[in-house]
Parts: sequence; structure tokens; C-alpha cells
Amino acid sequence: MTLPLRPELEGLEPYGAPQLDVQARLNVNENPYSPPAAVVDAISSAVQRVGHQLNRYPDRDFVELRADLARYLARESHVDFLEPDNVWAANGSNEVMLHLHQAFGGPGRTTLSFAPTYSMYPEYARDTVTEYVTLPRQEDFSISVPDAVAAIAEHQPTLVLLASPNNPTGTALPLDATREICAAASAVPGGCVVVVDEAYAEFRREGVPSAATLLPELPNLAVSRTMSKAFALAGGRLGYLAASKQLIDCLRVVRLPYHLSTVTQAMARAALAHSSQLQAQVAEIRAERDDTVEWLEAQGYTVATTDANFALFGPFADRERVFTDLVDRGVLIRVVGPEGWLRVSIGTPQEMALFRSALMEVTA
Repeated sequence: MTLPLRPELEGLEPYGAPQLDVQARLNVNENPYSPPAAVVDAISSAVQRVGHQLNRYPDRDFVELRADLARYLARESHVDFLEPDNVWAANGSNEVMLHLHQAFGGPGRTTLSFAPTYSMYPEYARDTVTEYVTLPRQEDFSISVPDAVAAIAEHQPTLVLLASPNNPTGTALPLDATREICAAASAVPGGCVVVVDEAYAEFRREGVPSAATLLPELPNLAVSRTMSKAFALAGGRLGYLAASKQLIDCLRVVRLPYHLSTVTQAMARAALAHSSQLQAQVAEIRAERDDTVEWLEAQGYTVATTDANFALFGPFADRERVFTDLVDRGVLIRVVGPEGWLRVSIGTPQEMALFRSALMEVTA
């Protein structure tokens, strides 16, 4: 049977990292710790309480959830100006990003980003028939602000995507760089939205600020977050974004009706009420990350400076062989980033000990 698939989708495979049953799954930057039992009970109770409402559609504007998210982000980012109208949410930050492309991308429009970066960015653009343009990062994986400003002037994008900490490198973006890029984007005729993707922000090192602090002074800035990582809720699928009310209202236009289920809203609100318990291991993951980076460097590897819960390291003459040999020893990491590099998510101390011993065996 012939199906009228869009020509640009022919031959493509669905996005997805390997899901293997191994001792140490260190490939998709998950939080290695399960939610505490008390939080699981709170989520279960919250879902049970709304069970009798499931014959009705959910609150399509999820006002109470947005209020909880605003309070959390204000506290985490040390700001005092966020209101529910400044927050949006969806089924994971992937859907938030898709909403941004539905609202501000489309045929004849361009998204600009800086490679290597999150591999889903070009897929959001592809799915909304938006042109996707990348500028190479510098040798240390930072962004050259003068080059970024020049690229914005040349390509006139309607969206600029800046991951901070960047995936797969872990690189944080300084606030001054965000300011300059937003200023250049504000000169684009018709407007340009700059999105700072802070999916891993809670893992940033002490003293590294959130771009959320810039929202009052930069009306074309949006800052996205997720509950998948620091909240240990990758299976819960809740991402969110902070921006001006005007920008949030644009996203409300393109969202599907009732896109956040009653169950999802209850789960997320219960988790937010226990954020300190859910994030109790964040400091431990940071410390394990720093120990992992120090160990890798002691073995002679180059490691990208990271503010996330993963480390990009290399180079390897044959990274595919190293990846496969690690899997054979029960350790799953990720082949991603520039040629010759590998990325390892930070797991429990036991998982990281297995990673270290397996890597030493593989590269002996």
C-alpha cells in the first residue's frame, strides 16, 4: 500500500536511545534514584482523589499546577516576580518545545541553534516544517556570541534555541551571553524568541545562575525546565516554561484541548509539594559527577566542563567498539556528540564503580 508520507520523512527512523536491561543504565541522563516511598504515597493518594473526576475533562488551563510551578521556579531561581500567567506546561519539555515551534516556527521560518546540542531540536523544526540552522560551538563547546549575533542578523530566525547546561556537553551559558543574543534577536523584523533550555539546571554548580533571573528585562526570552531529571519523574512526563504572559498566551493558541490529563496534573502537584524530598540526592549526584570527571581526567581523557548530571569524554579512535564492549559488561552509555566522544550519565556510586571498572577493562 502506498501512503502519502511527507517526502522529507521518507526513510527516517523514530527518535530514541537504546533501552536495554543492563546493570548500569547510564545513557539517557535519568535520575538514578527512585522517588522516596513517602512521595510515591503522596502521588498515589493525589491520583486516587481525582479518580472520581475522570469522567470530566481536565482543567485545560491547569491554573493550580501553573501556580505551583511558578512558586517552585521562583524559589529555585531566587526570583520574586513569577506568576501563574508566566508559566506553561506540557507532557515533557519536548512537547513544550513543539508548542514553541507550532507558535513561532513554520514554513518560511527558521530555528537557529548551536551544535553539538540536543538531538531533538532539528526534529521539532522538521515536524513543523521550519528550517533548522546550526552554528558550530567553539572548541570548549561554548557559544561565540559575536558569531551568534552575526548568524541572527544573517538568517533572521524566529526561534533561537540555547541549551544551558547544554546536552550532550554540559556547558552552561553565561547570563551576559544570553543578554547579547536576546538583544540581537529583538532586532529581527517581526520578532524572534530566544529559548534557554534548562532541563538540567538543578544540577548546575554553586554560583551558576538561572536565565530565569533575566525574564523581567528580556521580553523575548523563554526559559524551559523539566521534572524528569532532578525530580526523578522521567516517567511522569511534565515539562514547563517561564516567559512573559504575552508569549504564554501564544502557546495557549496552539496547544491541543485538554493536553494535560487530570492524572498528570495531580501527579505533578503532589511531586512539587515534596520537591525537597525528591531532590534530596541532587547534591549527591553533583558530587558523584565531579568525582567522575576527576577520575576520567586522571585516566587521560578530555572531559567537557559540565553543569549537568552527565559527562562527555573522549576521544576514542573507535567509540562504537568501546560502547559495545561496555554493554557486554553491563554498562550502557551513549554514543553522541562529536566524533570520538562518549557521554555517561551519572548513576549511583555502585553504578559508577561498575562503569569505571568496565571502562578500564575495555580500554586496557
